[in-house]
Amino acid sequence: MVVVDASASTRRHQALSDAKGLLAQLFEDAYRQRVRVAVLQASGNSPQWLVSGAKASKMLDDWLTTLGAGGGTPLLQALEDVAGWLKLRRKQLPQEQQRFVLLTDGRLKAWSTLPVVECPGLLIDIERGPIRLGKSRQMATELAIDYVHIDETASL
Repeated sequence: MVVVDASASTRRHQALSDAKGLLAQLFEDAYRQRVRVAVLQASGNSPQWLVSGAKASKMLDDWLTTLGAGGGTPLLQALEDVAGWLKLRRKQLPQEQQRFVLLTDGRLKAWSTLPVVECPGLLIDIERGPIRLGKSRQMATELAIDYVHIDETASL
């Protein structure tokens, strides 16, 4: 399960461009391993499902090419959608191993609580620039998932 924050703030300092490079490698690996993926884009007014549990395909490369940043940050709604989707998927396919990856700069105005995402996960912080708010680390802690900044992903 991959969630991509493509809100307007991710345009700053090439954050989304760098994230797209990382996603291209992730999708290539998934394609080679014949892994099923789900991809949710959080931008504009509401999250948009791109793929929902299908085998990784070259179509993801086409989407990455056209992916741009803009609009609001419906990330909280995306996280709620993910939590529900993963729970339903576990009931339908209990033998399936799930992994959750969230790419975000963490620039949300505020949040009170985050939904429980019941699977191992990784938040990749794409916040760039001289002034960093550091909200992504807090978000990862509250989601109970691992955290890494995109600059440190070469070691993954």
